[in-house]
Amino acid sequence: MFDGLFVETNRSTTSLTQIVDLIKKSQNIVLTTHRQCDGDGLGCELALYFALKKIGKMVTIINVDETPKKYRFLTPDHYIQYFNQNQQLPDRIDLVLIFDTNDYRLVEPLFSELVLRSSKILFIDHHPLLKMGPQPNEDSYINMDAASTGELVYSIIRLLKIPLDPQIAKALYTSVTFDTQLYRFIRNSPKSHLIAARLLRYDIQPEEVHRHLFSHQTVDKIEFLAKVFSNIEYYSNGILACVTLSKKDLDYHRLTFDEVRDITDQIMSIESIEVALVIRQDTEQSFKVSLRSKGIIEVLSAAESIGGGGHWYAAGGNYVGQLTTLKSHLINHLTRALDEVKLKSAASN
Repeated sequence: MFDGLFVETNRSTTSLTQIVDLIKKSQNIVLTTHRQCDGDGLGCELALYFALKKIGKMVTIINVDETPKKYRFLTPDHYIQYFNQNQQLPDRIDLVLIFDTNDYRLVEPLFSELVLRSSKILFIDHHPLLKMGPQPNEDSYINMDAASTGELVYSIIRLLKIPLDPQIAKALYTSVTFDTQLYRFIRNSPKSHLIAARLLRYDIQPEEVHRHLFSHQTVDKIEFLAKVFSNIEYYSNGILACVTLSKKDLDYHRLTFDEVRDITDQIMSIESIEVALVIRQDTEQSFKVSLRSKGIIEVLSAAESIGGGGHWYAAGGNYVGQLTTLKSHLINHLTRALDEVKLKSAASN
């Protein structure tokens, strides 16, 4: 009865049962996720890796680049091959499963090499399909009702009838906890809480997971945050916040890019802010954009306008060009959307 709660509503032409049948028929399987992996994608691939090993599958995890330091508690380097360090792939690949994205561009240059070696590549994801970007192949499984991709992998493991153990449970708990941001964003569904309740039956030390995911601050980062918060620019009568992070400042405070990923969410904790835009400068003309909204407008279209993607209210992308052009474009896009909401609200009153 408990496990019956996790049969997913299918929005793809493929069902989870078909995915499971395909896994059963495949022997040599490669698992991966998007570059600069996060807790959801990483937890998914590790959980399924441990599970498939238990039923005798030849499983390899190959990621585009290194795992961020804050996930060291999962000892990912023991199980993951990094394509930017070792481009040698298995000679035979029956199946490739890509987690937590449906945009192949986020898996390049690894994706192009996998295409040459396997005819069966499926995305398993919960992000909306892009309107202006590439579409996943029709065999993929995309379920936007899921609060995390970890929910889907949990269901796959249960359908495979593979018993859970502490390793699998810890990876899945990391996935679900990270992408729901400590169960704040659960898509009005009890599934995340119910999955977590089952995983907590195992000795996974949830406090340790929470600490590494959300509370791993340093003196250098606190000093950096003080500077960031003092340089926030406000638009649309103070409900839109924008900040630019420079590599020079990151280097000065001895911080990596991954250590400041959560700044967007911290800005969103300001009560008056409805929308946040964070532009992180990687090089002179390359930038990483993060967008968040509390729901007054969607930000996915803004991300897509620069070739990015994500969720309706949490999105981002990479941009090559001039900072002034990028910033002006995104501020104009977001302020127009906010102005439209104001006009509609005024008209309805």
